Amino acid sequence: MDTLRISDLRIGFTVHGLAREVVKGVSLRVPAGKTVALVGESGSGKSVISQAIMGLLPRAGAVTGGEILFRDPQQSDSQIDIARLPAEGKEIRALRGGRMGMIFQEPMSSLSPVHTIGNQIEEALLLHRPMSKAEARGLIETMLGRVGFKDPARAFGLYSFELSGGLRQRAMLAMALICQPALLIADEPTTALDVTIQAQVLDLMRDLQAEMGMAILLITHDLGVVANMADEVVVIYHGEIMESGPVEDIFRRPRHPYLKALLKASPHFDMAEGERLVALREARPRPPAAPRAMVPPQPGVEAAPLLRVRGLRKAYTTGSRSFFGKGTQATVLAVDDVGFDIQRGECLGLVGESGCGKTTVSKIVMRAVTPDAGTIEFDDGREKVDVLGLEGEALRAFRPRVQMIFQDPVSSLSPRMTVMNILREPLVVHGKGSGSEQTARVRALMEDVGLDTRFLNRYPHSFSGGQRQRIGIARALALDPDLIICDEPVSALDVSVQAQILNLLKDLQAERGLTFLFISHNLAVVNYMADRIAVMANGRIVEIAPRHALFARPMHPYTRALLKSVPFADLDRKLDFKVAAPGGASDATHWAPAFRRDPQGEALAHLPLGDGHFVLARPGADIREMA
Repeated sequence: MDTLRISDLRIGFTVHGLAREVVKGVSLRVPAGKTVALVGESGSGKSVISQAIMGLLPRAGAVTGGEILFRDPQQSDSQIDIARLPAEGKEIRALRGGRMGMIFQEPMSSLSPVHTIGNQIEEALLLHRPMSKAEARGLIETMLGRVGFKDPARAFGLYSFELSGGLRQRAMLAMALICQPALLIADEPTTALDVTIQAQVLDLMRDLQAEMGMAILLITHDLGVVANMADEVVVIYHGEIMESGPVEDIFRRPRHPYLKALLKASPHFDMAEGERLVALREARPRPPAAPRAMVPPQPGVEAAPLLRVRGLRKAYTTGSRSFFGKGTQATVLAVDDVGFDIQRGECLGLVGESGCGKTTVSKIVMRAVTPDAGTIEFDDGREKVDVLGLEGEALRAFRPRVQMIFQDPVSSLSPRMTVMNILREPLVVHGKGSGSEQTARVRALMEDVGLDTRFLNRYPHSFSGGQRQRIGIARALALDPDLIICDEPVSALDVSVQAQILNLLKDLQAERGLTFLFISHNLAVVNYMADRIAVMANGRIVEIAPRHALFARPMHPYTRALLKSVPFADLDRKLDFKVAAPGGASDATHWAPAFRRDPQGEALAHLPLGDGHFVLARPGADIREMA
């Protein structure tokens, strides 16, 4: 029996008086207790279909044909055509949130910033299942615990802005599942999550599905998730279904060229040295960037690292304080004795779960956050700079040398500035060149990142996500930096666009001799980009090694947990969710004693394992025997 059956669905949008069909005769079914994956790029119509099912289409959109039949297992003798229900009627409101739950891709815009997490989940629960407040609180805390909150009672009273991205998504999941819906629509539910938390969330969805017989419509572009979760797969492109069928047929015998291209565009661990990702469609051809003049190293002298970081420490105090000085305050050690080197021309990957301190480290290097302790030395071959000691004009003069590419290309670009002004701004602020020279530089930057110079007078909202990220890369390159920090630069992008951006970054690195600190939670992406990888947990680097050594011989239990949690787009290498997600990879109580701090004994140290491979453990511990 099908919980959801969509037949010949057509959805149109009217913009400026012009009608445009965006979903063109889509048919699919979601059987009770099964998971159907809807796969495609941004703009293919996936999210519009999910909005139509929930009765949440924007005012400009309307179902112009077809039907959306929902059959509730609790009332199996009747079915409802959602496409015919009034948009704000009682019938659709009773279904939405009660019998049909939805998890959205962007939890920050889905959660209220002025209500606590507990209040928002309680509202959803009491709306559909009236009960006492005490009973509701017990159910909500149980659900918060199940979705991975370590302290559910405390989480109940937190606001969304106090949570990391991963925790916000888990709160959204708790809200969607609290009423035990018959159908769960998950729109890119794990895109912004770490692999370990992703494994926990997917495992939870499978367990609840088995318990409740819940049907799941999983909207995603991550083929690794599809291979591990889906029973059936539907591939959509520009509002039309290209291919559909059981997961076995889709992965083992793909027929449509679009599906074959999707499978080739994802980075994976089996890639040969020097192998490039194959983008679905190549970006605009770009001329090779002008090579930079590198400082030749002195003969017989080993080149010093471009960046030397030692002993970084940063603590935050959270909580509230009353008028009389009392209150509940806690100190969180975000960065604890972090140190690493980055050589010129190298890409150092920094991986770890949300909240492990990756972004705080990048902000300290950028001088956006002041650490409590530590040193950062920058050596470009001409002079050594004490980064943390810079003040005033010296700091302003140093800033062009370290630039950043941000995670979200939408919020990092001003909506009120044209691309020309966005790219000229760094040059104007730092007084680089005359007006005509700045304009010529901006045009060269656009060509460097494969964008047409005719787009210079456009605003960011008129670009796709991948094009916006290219503008962000061009802005980072504007001042010819020595070091570029990439903070999750492709996590918000589709597989196909991700391939273009990663290839672009590799090309620019080779041509310009750029140095990258590449922060990501996607291990396959880091494996493709980085020369060495540092793994971070609980504010400390627990393992650092060349890329091949780390993936071939991971020593730290946290690193192993990360690698076990990566879903492969391969049916012969299914993820063992119970092994991958035992309940928090960063929980040191699950680690062997050699990797845990002994309150009475010596402090942990980075033990050398040869060839630049170090692991954080007790001095004298025989790590190799435990491997």
